[in-house]
Amino acid sequence: MKKRQLGSSELFISEISLGGMSLSTDRKKAASIVDMALDAGINYIDTADLYDFGTNEEIIGTILGKRRQDLIVATKVGNRWTEGKEGWHWDASPAYIKEALHASLKRLGTDYIDVYQLHGGTIEDDWDRIIDTFEGLKKDGLIREYGISSIRPNVLKRFLPASSAKSVMMQYSALDRRPEEWLDFIAGEGASVVTRGTVAKGLLTNGWKERLQRVNGFNTYTAEALTTALTGLATHYEDLHALAIAFNLKEPTIASTVIGASSQEQLAQTLAAYEKIDLITDFTAVNELTKTEQYTDHR
Repeated sequence: MKKRQLGSSELFISEISLGGMSLSTDRKKAASIVDMALDAGINYIDTADLYDFGTNEEIIGTILGKRRQDLIVATKVGNRWTEGKEGWHWDASPAYIKEALHASLKRLGTDYIDVYQLHGGTIEDDWDRIIDTFEGLKKDGLIREYGISSIRPNVLKRFLPASSAKSVMMQYSALDRRPEEWLDFIAGEGASVVTRGTVAKGLLTNGWKERLQRVNGFNTYTAEALTTALTGLATHYEDLHALAIAFNLKEPTIASTVIGASSQEQLAQTLAAYEKIDLITDFTAVNELTKTEQYTDHR
């Protein structure tokens, strides 16, 4: 498994990373997936305090054990919930960020978080105080690096130049190419992109026909346009799963592709696809068959 530098940091993360959100709440099953990932050379796992309202972090924490030093752990903060109440609300206050970090550390059973990410954000947030808080946590050794999970251009333009953030998590795939206009900007600020939605909810896998029957379009694609695009891609590329990974990793700004797995079988499929990405070097058909829409600046 090849590794790439996360922005200008000293962290080098695997080109495939494991999305914790898809892990089973069955600890034995989840452990088998994480162990398989680590054995395959995956060293980056992404979770969030919001996933299963903390349970996901707890499960990952119990799995880590003695293998903590082999893994770069990323989690997120900002979506606050109250036990016993439905839903959550946004809270990016310094006090809550600090409180949530200590709760995540306890659930993960670790003394530090490798990459601590703000789980969203709006232009109205107090970014100076947010950045000062992350910088303080880094200085105290509680986090190694920090970043943001956001698709909002206005937020990125406010956050990145004023901070030492090293990662931006955002959705990107051959079926959602909107981030392309921001990749150079992100790289110029010393950060890397870690992509989510890499396989577009399974549409960019070899089971695309079955997935296609379950959706009524995707992103800005109508059902008809999606069928046309996927049929065309399948005509030009033998393995859509491998194409999805190769398409993302052709961008030097992208450090890793986060792909979830709810079973060892799913992870094995991703690993098998990864082994084929060097065979895919021509993306002409992707450029012809998919849209290159831009993000609309929003708050």
